[in-house]
Amino acid sequence: MTTVEIPGSKSVTARALFLAAAAEGTTTLLRPLRSDDTEGFTEGLRALGYTLTAAPDRWTIEGRPQGPGRDAEVYCRDGATTARFLPVLAAAGRGEFRFDASAQMRRRPLGPLTEALRALGVDLRHEEAEGHHPLRIAADGVRGGAITLDAGLSSQYLTALLLLGPLTEQGLRITVTDLVSAPYVEITVAMMRSFGATVTRAGRVFEVAPGGYRAATYPVEPDASTASYFFAAAALTGRRLTVPGLGKDALQGDLRFVDVLARMGARVEVGSDRTTVEGPAGGRLSGLTVDMRDISDTMPTLAAVAPFADAPVRIENVANTRVKECDRLDACAENLRRLGIDVATGPDWIEIRPGTPRGTALASHGDHRMVMSFSVAGLRTPGITFDDPGCVRKTFPEFHEVFGQLREEWTTTA
Repeated sequence: MTTVEIPGSKSVTARALFLAAAAEGTTTLLRPLRSDDTEGFTEGLRALGYTLTAAPDRWTIEGRPQGPGRDAEVYCRDGATTARFLPVLAAAGRGEFRFDASAQMRRRPLGPLTEALRALGVDLRHEEAEGHHPLRIAADGVRGGAITLDAGLSSQYLTALLLLGPLTEQGLRITVTDLVSAPYVEITVAMMRSFGATVTRAGRVFEVAPGGYRAATYPVEPDASTASYFFAAAALTGRRLTVPGLGKDALQGDLRFVDVLARMGARVEVGSDRTTVEGPAGGRLSGLTVDMRDISDTMPTLAAVAPFADAPVRIENVANTRVKECDRLDACAENLRRLGIDVATGPDWIEIRPGTPRGTALASHGDHRMVMSFSVAGLRTPGITFDDPGCVRKTFPEFHEVFGQLREEWTTTA
């Protein structure tokens, strides 16, 4: 059996950084993710005047409950959590702040979040396209109150506002009209409670009490989205693979990807502190239709292994993947067609029919998930290459080394 150590969760690391910055006292994060995205977040915190010390597996952050320490300009790189969470953190303080991001991130929508901030009285102005970066905030704290939010494009809009709640004078009452990737909101609520916040939910209404956050020592669990590539690799090759640190009590909903693999014929064991996937003999996977709205970051992983199933694989309810680092539905379809696979797409679905992929050059679209997902298909299709393999540094800089070691181990033990 193969064991793979997965780096820390990007989602958990970003939330923990926000909470630590906003908390009273000094927070220690254990095993946080080091990647372009999290480095961009920490760079943004430092620009806002926060003190952060980074050792290899331990970061310490001096909290500032009063908000950022100075006026600042923040460049958010490609990071969606940086670009959506840090303006909210700044709004809770006082000062003049400007936020900008890469061309890729500028294209991604921000409107529902900034409209909600304006409804709360935040003086916020988009400098160019409305609802997109760059933006300016003249912050004077946030009083709080009741708002309505459409989080149908990204759960990060709701997460950002929930994180803001304890920093307001009156707290927040958020009524959500639509919500995608709900498990990410569950991560947010659980982590806020770990830092001393009070959050309640009644259906689509979230209430957050004022009162701030308390510093904590917080371990970051392995990234479940990243783990999906290795679980899929086991399923595709008939191998047995274990990821320690992700078990029954894991925060991340993307661990539910193993349930999809189980429906396709893999054997799955979820223990107290680890998850094991064993693929069917010969990697003979079954086709299926699956709603991936709540685990849409793993949609490309399934799309990449779908051609090897014995019947069509149809993935539904993933319209939000069109506004990620790239239009992932179209990008997956393009790459599958390059591999010689018959595929169809609609507004919120993709259907992949069985076939025999051929080795070819694939388009990364600057999206780390395109590269990592289709690397899995390369386990059974020699000759797959990428135009930008280095874009994996966004979340897993060592991916190619770790995946290459896995390939080598399985090749030598065949």
